[in-house]
Amino acid sequence: MELIFEKTKEGRKAYTLSEKFGTSAVPDKFLRRNLTNLPEVSELQIVRHYTGLSKRNIGVDSSFYPLGSCTMKYNPKVNEDIAALPGFTRIHPFENEEDVQGALKVMYEFEYMLKALSGMDALTLQPAAGAHGEFTGLLIAQAYHKSKGRKPTRVIVPDTSHGTNPSSAHIAGYHVVTVKSKDGNIDLEDLKGNLNEDTAVLMITNPNTLGLFEKNIEAIAKMVHEAGALLYMDGANFNAIMGITRPADFGVDIMHFNLHKTFAAPHGGGGPGSGPVGVKEFLKEFLPVPVVRKSGDKYSLDYNLPKSIGKVKSFYGNFNVILKSYVYLRMLGKEGVRKVSEMAVLNANYMKELLKKHYNFPYNELCKHEFVLSINTFKEKGIRALDIAKRLLDYGYHPPTIYFPLIVDEAFMIEPTETEDKETLDAFIEVLIKIKEEAEQTPELISDAPFNTAVRRLDEVNAARNPILKYEKKR
Repeated sequence: MELIFEKTKEGRKAYTLSEKFGTSAVPDKFLRRNLTNLPEVSELQIVRHYTGLSKRNIGVDSSFYPLGSCTMKYNPKVNEDIAALPGFTRIHPFENEEDVQGALKVMYEFEYMLKALSGMDALTLQPAAGAHGEFTGLLIAQAYHKSKGRKPTRVIVPDTSHGTNPSSAHIAGYHVVTVKSKDGNIDLEDLKGNLNEDTAVLMITNPNTLGLFEKNIEAIAKMVHEAGALLYMDGANFNAIMGITRPADFGVDIMHFNLHKTFAAPHGGGGPGSGPVGVKEFLKEFLPVPVVRKSGDKYSLDYNLPKSIGKVKSFYGNFNVILKSYVYLRMLGKEGVRKVSEMAVLNANYMKELLKKHYNFPYNELCKHEFVLSINTFKEKGIRALDIAKRLLDYGYHPPTIYFPLIVDEAFMIEPTETEDKETLDAFIEVLIKIKEEAEQTPELISDAPFNTAVRRLDEVNAARNPILKYEKKR
């Protein structure tokens, strides 16, 4: 497929400006002089070009998207419809509180819903993504320890945690210590050996990135608290347990929620994200300002938190994303939320059981929302996880996350989510079994994949290091 630049014909354009429109009002120093790198195409060419590109995209709305590590489930379109209502889209954060009572009510009620699901006592909706929520939670922990006259410098992160945890801890100024897992769960002896008075936080992901629930979570929480540290939970995998168990009940002090995963707001290119943070009662005075208050029937914004860590995002967070997730929870209700988790777990275990005969499962036990299999049995034929992932593209599927978590050799992390039906799961399982047979009988077919995509196998290292394609238009 040609680039839009390659379709250029000098003199073509897709717009018509009124004769009244001019540049006289624009200061001369701000006028751009060189427009030679802009494509010159007609409106029809533009429409067909981007429509063609959209057909080559793989997304949740077009196909099964079993990413793993990141919940990529179907987002009900009614969420978008309600979020697009003029009463929401035409308000501005600088408006008086009296004029945005509806928006404040949505935020207040949504906080209540998240508190009910997590057991947390207070929340902020400001963080703009999951990792931003992690960073915010660590700043809250930092402020808490400072208020107690402590300055611990270490954050412990298990090797089964979400990948952003160590990065967030490092950015918050902490030294990161990794504890090992044993049989898919945190090794209690290794944790015990690393916990000391210099520990600020243990960051866990529960269920962890192996798709397993931490069996010893209550014992872990007790150990952490006895060391004077706080227990932080990454809520990236909350989709497996919401409505079934509450993190606060098994000892979590701080957690973030991924609205763009668990609560059906658009993810990735459909963004932006949102990562609210919940805390226990003893930490609420450190939350970012402002917080939404209710007095009678009136809602207000409270900036009077002297120990607050301050703002972490302009205004009040990504309100439009919050609104979509609010609608999602209102539609589900209490029983619906639990059903989401039950179906997510059921779908994952259904797939795992049918694939057990064909792939290597390093942790062959009941999983939660996702599971990890290993492609290492094909190494002797020169086949790696990357090759299987590329072959999946030929069958029209976006591949799952590969090579993560690092503790699994040639890892393949699969998360079907609750929104997929049995027929879809069966079709994907059939393809994975077929690819396994191809790897055994014609390994060169897998090594050379993909064949049916717009481009063949890319130089991924170069693409990651040089993401901007430079194109010089030929005259």
